Parts: sequence; C-alpha cells; structure tokens
Amino acid sequence: MSFIQKLPIKWKITALSFGIVAFSLVMLGIVLLGYASDMKEDELRQQAIVSGQTVAQDADVQQALSTGADRDVVQRIAEQTRMINDNDYIVVLNMNRVRLSHPITQRIGTLYVEDDADAAFSEHLYTNKASHESGVTVRSFVPVIDDDREQVGVVVAGNVLPTLWELMYDFRHAAYLVALMIAVFGAWGSWMLAHHIKKQTFDMEPEELARVLMERKATFNAIHEGVIAIDGAERITVANEVAREMLNIQGNPEGKKVHHVLPDTRLPEIVQHEEAVYQKEIYIQNRLVLSNRIPIKMNGKTAGAVAIFQDKSEVDHLARELTGVQSFVDALRVQNHEYSNKMHTIAGLIQMDESKKALDYIFEVTSEENERTHLLKQRIHDDSITGLLLGKMNRGKELGYEVVLDSRCFFEQCPEGMTTHDVAVILGNLIDNSFDALESVERDDQRVNVLLFQDEYELVIEVSDTGSGIPEKVRNCLFERGVTTKGSEKERGIGMFLIQSIVERIDGHVEVHSELYEGTEITVVLPMGRGGYHEQSSIS
Repeated sequence: MSFIQKLPIKWKITALSFGIVAFSLVMLGIVLLGYASDMKEDELRQQAIVSGQTVAQDADVQQALSTGADRDVVQRIAEQTRMINDNDYIVVLNMNRVRLSHPITQRIGTLYVEDDADAAFSEHLYTNKASHESGVTVRSFVPVIDDDREQVGVVVAGNVLPTLWELMYDFRHAAYLVALMIAVFGAWGSWMLAHHIKKQTFDMEPEELARVLMERKATFNAIHEGVIAIDGAERITVANEVAREMLNIQGNPEGKKVHHVLPDTRLPEIVQHEEAVYQKEIYIQNRLVLSNRIPIKMNGKTAGAVAIFQDKSEVDHLARELTGVQSFVDALRVQNHEYSNKMHTIAGLIQMDESKKALDYIFEVTSEENERTHLLKQRIHDDSITGLLLGKMNRGKELGYEVVLDSRCFFEQCPEGMTTHDVAVILGNLIDNSFDALESVERDDQRVNVLLFQDEYELVIEVSDTGSGIPEKVRNCLFERGVTTKGSEKERGIGMFLIQSIVERIDGHVEVHSELYEGTEITVVLPMGRGGYHEQSSIS
C-alpha cells in the first residue's frame, strides 16, 4: 500500500483509467457472451424443430411406424437428416416408446423412459432443455401423424449447447483484435488524461496541492484586509475571515453565486468589463469600504475577479491621525515663522523706545487673530474644518497669497455618507491646487477665494484662484489617477482622483471653469441626502 501511495499522480491516474477501461471491457464481454449464448440457443432450438418436423413428415418414416415393418429405413432417414442439419442426435419413438433410431446403435430397440415426452404422445409440439453427461441440450418433441390423422410416433431432435469457453473460442479472432485495440487506445487515452490533469494542476502532486491550498487559506486569513474572489461563473471561490466578519456573512459562502450572498460587491462588473478599479469607495452590506477590484487572468482570458477592501472608517481614522500630525507640523512651522517676525518687530520698537507703538502693534495682531478665529467659529461649526481653514490661511500668508473666505460661508454637518475627513480632503486639495497654480504666475493680485456653504439640500465647496489655469489636455482627464500639471513628481496626481471618488460615491458632481493665465474655479456640489443632487445649486 505504501508503494502505491508513493506513486506519482500521473501513474495512479493512468492505472486507474486503464483499470476502468479493462473492467468495462470484461463486463461488455460478459454481456456480449450472454447475448451470443441466447442467440445460439434460439438457433439450435429452431434447428431441432426443423429437423424433427423433417423426419416426422417423411412418408417412409410414417409407414414404418404405422406397419412396424422395415424399421431400418427410420434409422437411415434420421441419421441422414441429423448429418445434414448438424444435429447432435435424432431419436424416433413408436407409440410404445421404443427407440427406432439413435446415433448410438446399441440403444435402438430400447425404451425411452423419461417422462418429458408425455405431452408429445398427445400430439403436442414443444421444446425443452435437459442436462446430460455431454452437457446441456435443447430438444424438440415433434409428434408423427400419418395420412389418416393418427399419431404413430414421436421424433426427438436435440443439440448440445456450447459452453462459454467454446463460444469464446469461436469469437477468439475478433475478441483478440478488439481487446488489442481497446488496450492500446485505452492506455493511450489514460496516459493523455493523466498528462492533461497533471498539466492543469501545474505538475503538482495531491499532497503539494493540499499544502498550497492550506497555505493559501492561512495567508488569506492572515491578511488584515477583506478578500473576496469569484470565478467566471460568478461563484465565490475565496472569502477570508476578515471579509466574513466585516460584511456579516453567515455560513460558508464559497461555491455560492456572489449576488445571492453579496449583491453589491460589483465584482461581476470586473469580469464583464475586464478592467481593474483601484481605490474605489463603495457601499457593501451598508458598510462603506475602500476597494480594489482586479480581474483574474489565466492564459490571457479573464477567469474571475478578486476584491481587496478595507473598512473606510479605519482608513479615515488612520488618515485623520496622519493628517493631524502633518497639520501640527505645518502649523508649528508657520506659527514659528510668523511669530518670529512679529517678535522681531516688537523688539525693534522697544529698542527705539516706541513702547506705545509696540503695545498697539501687539493689540492689533491679537485682535486680528481673535476676530478671524471668532468669525470662523460662528460660521463653521466643525473644529476640524475651522482648523484646516486657519492653517491654509496662515500657509497662504506665508507664501504671499491672500486666502479670502466668502461672507456666505456656513457649515454645520456633513452630507449623508460623508465624514469630516472627506470634506477636509476636498477642501484641502482644492486650496493646495490653487497654491500650486499661483506659483507660476507673477502678478500683484495673487488670491484664493474659498466658499463653503450648506443648506438643507446640498453642500457647495467652491475654490477659485488667479493662477495659471489648467491646460485643455489636462482638463479632459483631470480626475484620472496620476494626472497632474506638476510634471511626473511622485505622490502627485492623486488629489483630484480622491475628490472625484468621494463625489461619485454620494452622487454629487464637479464643475471646472478655467482660463489659461487667468485662473481656475472648481465647484463641488454634494447632496445632503443619498439619492441624487439638485441640478440648480442654491448658491448663485
């Protein structure tokens, strides 16, 4: 048994397939032999009836049986008929059951003592089978009727049935040929099947496949992100533990249609369109996730798709932490630079014995900062957004740009399906893009206008600048990942892509108006409730 277990899978499949073919051949041979045996029995039965009727209808036999004279003619006619029809024996009995003919001459004149001929002496014609020392015989019993319609005797004609070995011997040449052909083609087909299966399993043995499968499951379950894969028939082939827990999947979903288990994964779209989608925010089971969906290619054809996704709340939490750290760094740097200048101004005034001017300057700076902070807090009811705007205004001041907040600014809560981080991503990226656009222009009026307005229907974020504008070729693909007006620097070309992802997720829209060397105005309109936006903005 250990030797068989150590055999390569190719040889096991070959042996099993050929064994099945050989077994099928044996079964087919047994069925065919049985069918041939039945046909041979029917043939010999009919042959016995014909021989019996031939002898019974002979006039000389009828006369000999009626008169009891010239009995030798009965033996002669019976033997002639037996030889011609190739019967094993033909026995003629008179009404006293005395044998008048027999292949064994010593039995002529003896009594036929078997009772299976009783019905024949009552003018019945029939056949039966009997076992003798020579084997199983099929016999016919034919009554002999003379011209006066009187029964004068019975003819018993018999043939010994061939054994199965004799039948096989008769068909030996055909059987040898068929067996040879089946053996050759069976072995060849088995080998080709084994080779094909081996190729399909990447020349791996069953234990290797089992190990790879276990490693794959362990790997998928060790991944922190959710993983769901489907095949070409849209059946789930992989769903790791993170995905099941995150999406509240009950039971084992593998093997089930994905739209029966998770109708909103959008994985079938990837199989149909054969295009990957990266960093897309979608709702699955009413949970916002950040998803990468990629087609699975095999031999150049799409064989399925895989989705790798992460709970957006975790991503937002991480982003807020990272953004917070960066904001602190920028704020400290700007504040350090700004207050350094202010301290130098105050120190200079004091050295010039202008104490009153120094004090007035301090009050002026403090009042300006307090007024700006108070105004923002009155209109922007979110500390994160307020902090972002203050930081951007300070950053603009450091760069020499004026950041102007529209007097209509008002923000109280995020639209449904969005977080404060989403609003910060949109607003922060638009302002940063305006800063970048102002770098390449030389004019006195370098300004960024910011409007953040909200009513019961929609949230409008509008940022305009007096910068360099957007070239038309860039404008046509502005929201694609990696597209930037800043050359091919790393970490560029992601801001507008993120904005478009957020906008599409809640069915908002973006309007871009730009003139080269004049400036750019980008308006983002976001519906407060999921299900669409108003075509006419409330801001005019």
